[in-house]
Amino acid sequence: MKKFTDFPYSSILVLGLAKSGTAAAETLLANEKNVIVNDMKASENDENVMNLKKMGADVIVGSHPISILDGIEIVVKNPGIPYDNPIVAEASTRGIPIITEIELAFHLADGPIIGVTGSNGKTTTTTLITEMLKKSDQPVKVAGNIGVVATEAVHDLKRGENLVLELSSFQLQGIEKFKPTTSVLLNIFEAHLDYHKTIDNYKQAKFNIFRNQTAEDYLVYNADDPSISQAVHHAKAKQVPFSVSKKLETGAWTDEEYVYFEGEKVISRKEIVLVGEHNLENILAAVAAGKINGASNEGIKKVLTTFAGVRHRLQFVGNINGRSFYNDSKATNILATQKALSAFMQPVILLAGGLDRGNEFADLLPYLKDVKTMIVFGQTAEKLRRLAEEAAIQTVEAENVEEAVGKAYSVSKEDDVILLSPACASWDQYRSFEERGDIFVQAVHKLK
Repeated sequence: MKKFTDFPYSSILVLGLAKSGTAAAETLLANEKNVIVNDMKASENDENVMNLKKMGADVIVGSHPISILDGIEIVVKNPGIPYDNPIVAEASTRGIPIITEIELAFHLADGPIIGVTGSNGKTTTTTLITEMLKKSDQPVKVAGNIGVVATEAVHDLKRGENLVLELSSFQLQGIEKFKPTTSVLLNIFEAHLDYHKTIDNYKQAKFNIFRNQTAEDYLVYNADDPSISQAVHHAKAKQVPFSVSKKLETGAWTDEEYVYFEGEKVISRKEIVLVGEHNLENILAAVAAGKINGASNEGIKKVLTTFAGVRHRLQFVGNINGRSFYNDSKATNILATQKALSAFMQPVILLAGGLDRGNEFADLLPYLKDVKTMIVFGQTAEKLRRLAEEAAIQTVEAENVEEAVGKAYSVSKEDDVILLSPACASWDQYRSFEERGDIFVQAVHKLK
């Protein structure tokens, strides 16, 4: 396991287990640090708890005693734990630094880091960059919010190998020195205000991705997003813009026919198989980040002519008797569903619903012009039924996603798109959006 070269803390509290907390604790213990692990929901018999105790950690489960902060020099916090958590708030009051696990990964990495963040499109862009580098014979690993914990991925990283990280605002709020050699900032929309409290706090967390960069680093950013364009004026990194709306002198842009980088034609838009205007932004960002890090036009073309989407993000599932099924289960907010609906010109049967966070869905109205039927489910079913009624759209209620697939097919016709894009989190009925999407895919395959 790799050793820290510049991490001066010796007594550390790891708050929250899950994947990132476990990886962080194991890394710290391997570096001979004094580690206390605290998790409210874990039990003494959990495998991770027992393993960490064997490795020498003091593990406290079932409660958050404030006394565990005594003698602690830094807190490594699970990204999902809010800053008003009693332990986190007390640590802040005491002036104890609070970081997330990606800060540890940074102190272990000895190769280029490509960091990707934004309100939407992170997973798609991260995947595109990774695949473009692979197809261009550039060594690369992918981690972060996309599945593999960053600290875990770093241990197997070879010198000079690219590490592509999908980064959430939760992760980026907890950094000290972390900086990618290439940062990618896709977009900023209002999101996660239950966690960040204000839109400005949310933006500042996102902007942390370039805060520590130097003139030797690169910042790929969305020149069509006013708040981002204003914020990057303060960045020290080399700025590489991308735009879907205007020709640029530098960076990546597109017209009706081609995608360009630094004035060079990279690929014809007719060859790109990934649907949706929003995905064009993701493609431009990926092309820019890829080219900066050694991707070839040939490698980029190999990806863009075959890549039809990541799982649960406008993922094409199949065609049954002329009906095209798309899994967009990762659309856990209204904005993501707006973008999904904008991707299609055909009639759409929309499957939507899930956890009720108290919001209404009026912002979806302008995007429902091609929706002929809504299949609604979950806690928000009634709210979505009222929305459909306002838009003069037929509504069918279902108990769950599996039932919704069958009902959608029964009211569909040839050339229709059957789209799962819930506009809601999944936790009222499912453990995750992945589980919800997998059930949708299984239900489609059963139809076959």
